[in-house]
Amino acid sequence: MNLKRLHFFSGLTIAVFIALHLFNHGYSIVGANKHIELMTTLRLFYRHIVVESILLIAIGIQIYSGLKLFNAKRHSANTFFEKLHVWTGLNLAFFFVIHLSAVFAGRFILRLDTNFYFGVAGLNSFPANLFFIPYYALAILSFFGHVAAIHSQKMTKQIVGLTPHAQARLILILGVISTVAIFYGLTNQFHGVTIPNEYNILIGK
Repeated sequence: MNLKRLHFFSGLTIAVFIALHLFNHGYSIVGANKHIELMTTLRLFYRHIVVESILLIAIGIQIYSGLKLFNAKRHSANTFFEKLHVWTGLNLAFFFVIHLSAVFAGRFILRLDTNFYFGVAGLNSFPANLFFIPYYALAILSFFGHVAAIHSQKMTKQIVGLTPHAQARLILILGVISTVAIFYGLTNQFHGVTIPNEYNILIGK
């Protein structure tokens, strides 16, 4: 299997998890407790030792192959979607490294449950949110942008009269809507989330 196919299949594996993860974050609109209930159910699947191991291997492959492909493609990308494919991939690679490092540090060093509160502590505290808002927003938009770019390249058929490029643009619009919805649910000014004291260590309190 060549590098591109390896990258593609590892990406599909990761995309299943990310879709579930983003849906879980969007579910926070109905409240922190509901978000945690759904996360607890989903963890029965993705925190199983076999599934989590496969995910971590897939992410390692994705980062390695993605950086290799970035170096090979960055100078030859000409169209909007080609450039979007390359640069969103780079951002996702760095996000995976930073995010996984933070999550595992939280789980195994700080001994925190990396649940809803682990994610929202920085989003709801100034000045930490000056970093975390663009950090998370760019990650979500990069995921949808990467999917849209791949769709525009691989899809050959029209759907309801829409060309592959038009379909890809709809995916980008869905990404923006999803980002807004997720941030709506994860910021405490909308439903009065109180962050437990043990998570204050994340924001230097």
